[in-house]
Amino acid sequence: MREVAFIKQNKEKWLEFEQISSNKEKKSPDDIANLHIKIMNDLVYAQTYYPKSKVTTYLNKLAKSSFDNVYHTKRRKDNRVLKFFLDTVPLLCYKHRKYIYISFIFFFLCFFIGLLSTFNDDTFARQILGNSYVDQTLENIEQGDAMAIYKGGSNWGTFIGIYDNNQRVGLNMFLSGIFLGIGTGFYVVYNAVMVAVFQAFFYQHNSLFDSLKGIWIHGTYEIFGMIIEAAAGYIIGASILFPGTLKRFQSFKIGVREAFYIFLSTIPFTIIAAFLEGYVTRYSNTMPVILSFTIILFSLFSISYYYLILPFQVAKKHDLR
Repeated sequence: MREVAFIKQNKEKWLEFEQISSNKEKKSPDDIANLHIKIMNDLVYAQTYYPKSKVTTYLNKLAKSSFDNVYHTKRRKDNRVLKFFLDTVPLLCYKHRKYIYISFIFFFLCFFIGLLSTFNDDTFARQILGNSYVDQTLENIEQGDAMAIYKGGSNWGTFIGIYDNNQRVGLNMFLSGIFLGIGTGFYVVYNAVMVAVFQAFFYQHNSLFDSLKGIWIHGTYEIFGMIIEAAAGYIIGASILFPGTLKRFQSFKIGVREAFYIFLSTIPFTIIAAFLEGYVTRYSNTMPVILSFTIILFSLFSISYYYLILPFQVAKKHDLR
């Protein structure tokens, strides 16, 4: 777009904010925040296409003014933590939604491969899960308690140990994005195949229902969160491979920051998953079936809503759709 056309298209918006800054026009805090986002977008565009122009200098001053205006007119009762989880992260998930979709598709593709491999190779489960785990689980199944392996250790100890392990896996998925996303893909392949082998193994030994009402009490948050952590890794990889109009290092810095915010949002789900595994899953064999599936369905609905539906609602509120 020619600079003259750019100015003509957006000058009313800029003049509107000048009126607000000089207190000649009153707007709600949300309207001011939305206008600030639009001005920041214009500034980025001007810096890219008209770096030495006076309009870029003008927009830079206007952006600083709009930033001060936003953070001085926002209600003091606004909670930064809530804003982060209910506004910032959903907007980032909307922006990077294609990587979330890719993460889901790739995970379930690997999951399907794991199922086929298990059903076509009797030794595959032992290769993936290990002889000790398989032998112990077979013994538990024979004794009528397929989920007995989750009863070992104390509630608290299991909670801490599981959280530490799951958080390490998630962190590895996120950080491995620096290797152009290939490292993240490796972790996804391994974990998706392992989950598939796990379920196929129980199916082969007539304990699928027991595994479903037990494992997915904690597994819903755990696996869904893992897929989102993988998406964060892909965002980092994409920021290196596809910088667009930005310099590659600048794109990388933005990609890492935004991916890190998305990764941070998975931590509460990881904590809850570890809590459920330490304190609830061990009782899946004795608790009412309806209670097990209520927990599972609530977990699925809540995390699906947060990452797949809320981003569209928040984007619509910000006029980004």
